[in-house]
Amino acid sequence: MVLPKVVGFKLTGALPDHATATDLVLVCTKMLRKHGVVGKFVEFYGDGCKTLSLTDRATIANMSPEYGATMGYFPVDSETLRYLQVVGKDKETTDKIEHYLAATKQIRTYAADEVDPEYSEYMELDLSSVKPCLAGPKRPHDHVDLENMQKDFTDCLKAKVGFKGFGIAEDKLGSTTKFTQDG
Repeated sequence: MVLPKVVGFKLTGALPDHATATDLVLVCTKMLRKHGVVGKFVEFYGDGCKTLSLTDRATIANMSPEYGATMGYFPVDSETLRYLQVVGKDKETTDKIEHYLAATKQIRTYAADEVDPEYSEYMELDLSSVKPCLAGPKRPHDHVDLENMQKDFTDCLKAKVGFKGFGIAEDKLGSTTKFTQDG
């Protein structure tokens, strides 16, 4: 069996209050597409993981088709075990799972002395650098930071007709037109 390459994507810091998991996944997708992860596994690791909810992690992992990886995943940690309890697993079962994972050193604690796994390739992102942004679901790598939306919109109006281009002449940008709808 040919084992795939595993890209270790280290997350540090924490998302700013005004940034969402969607903003994060768009940044990750752009980075991963640029790096080239087709046919590879991507494991997100690092102490930044502990700041993300399980739903935030699922949002990132579920975008693997968009960033081209065979799969994206997070290591098991206390948040994962908490989720098992939330969905109704009894304490005995979750204790067994936790004990097994701890004994086989497969559970992450994010302790300072914890050794990171070895990966085929490495990437890193400081979560505090993520900014609110917009992008379409078909082209998540074309995201635009909110602070640049006005400039991007104006540039698109003037760009030649095509993707993100409407071919409007500079002297026509301020034009207005009246119309009525439904009376």
